[in-house]
Amino acid sequence: MDRVILHSDLNNFYASIECLYNPKLRNKPVAVCGDPELRHGIVLAKNYIAKQFGVKTGDVIWEAKNKCPDIVIVPANFSLYLKFSDLARNIYESYTDKVESFGIDECWLDVTQSLKIKGSGPKIAQEIRQRIKDELGVTVSIGVSWNKIYAKLGSDMKKPDAVTIISKENYKSKIYPLSSDNLLYVGRATCAKLSNLNIKTIGDIANADVNLLKKQLGKWGEYLWVFANGLDNSPVIPNGLEPTVKSVGNSTTTIRDLHTIDDIKMIVTVLGESVARRLREQNFKGQCVHLGLQDVDMRDWSKQTKLQEPTYLSSRIIEAAMGLFQSYGFDKPARNVSLTVSDLCRADCPQQLDFFKSAAKEQKAEKLERMIDQIRRRFGYFAISRGTVLQDKHLTGLNPKEENIIHPYSYFK
Repeated sequence: MDRVILHSDLNNFYASIECLYNPKLRNKPVAVCGDPELRHGIVLAKNYIAKQFGVKTGDVIWEAKNKCPDIVIVPANFSLYLKFSDLARNIYESYTDKVESFGIDECWLDVTQSLKIKGSGPKIAQEIRQRIKDELGVTVSIGVSWNKIYAKLGSDMKKPDAVTIISKENYKSKIYPLSSDNLLYVGRATCAKLSNLNIKTIGDIANADVNLLKKQLGKWGEYLWVFANGLDNSPVIPNGLEPTVKSVGNSTTTIRDLHTIDDIKMIVTVLGESVARRLREQNFKGQCVHLGLQDVDMRDWSKQTKLQEPTYLSSRIIEAAMGLFQSYGFDKPARNVSLTVSDLCRADCPQQLDFFKSAAKEQKAEKLERMIDQIRRRFGYFAISRGTVLQDKHLTGLNPKEENIIHPYSYFK
């Protein structure tokens, strides 16, 4: 028996919620944007009227205004969006306990075991679509298929407020003509590589030689071939059964450009403390440190290193990251910094001691950082800070651990 998978996508989610709470916006072009003063001033979501003017998610605010001078810009209200996301999930969970989030506004549902009670997949999808509209006042598009990839493609086909069925009888006519970049995880770079192979559509990927794809794209080539042929059998993973965390990281777009090594060190310190605290809270240590930078021309740079032993100490992570930074050319000021620790292990696992290091000194450092965690939990994040970050409180006045929204588990865990 084939599985029945639904993919539900809340249409123009942020903008729809804003229009729901402010009816005066409903007939106007609307864009929900980040805070421009924090240099997060890009379009996060837009309604269909704004979309008709060519406004796209990711446009800078001035670009959106050039395309649509009358556009109404509203700030993001994430707590409200999270509330509606939870309400939608409650509706999904009245049909199945196998609900997997893919972002704040998308979910996969495996309703295979609910068919005898709730009816067919298309019937369940129509019920959910109507309930979301009646009970929450927003709309969804739902794709129904036997695998997650085709269900997601189905939800993208008709918007808003629609159900699309991708069956084994119609998938070649519906899916194969779509351009390759419609397939999950085919980004701009992959699309260009496929185009060089004269592979333009999802059907072209499905009919391509899988060994050729593997040769050109590595393991991704095989994944894409499996996706395109409808052979994906990955399960819908309910809450609480998520796979093991493989890395812990934070990134930030800074409030001003970073011109000097001191600027970089301040941001690396803030991110390093956040990452280390999250590692300690999850009882992990990591051995691989990855530093990423993006300059003002949006060019990316990254480098990683492996530590001699796993750690959850911010001092070790910051030291390693600044060591990586030494090889950065610094041709242009940086505007975005990311810091990630991977190659994780349980913090309480036995480890080989380094004979050239003082165990007492290491334990003292761990005790100190845990004490700082306690102070921050009791008196707030800014109750205690390193002297480094006090050089420019305006630049470092962020708490990445608590201010960042952790977005979806990726498809590949």
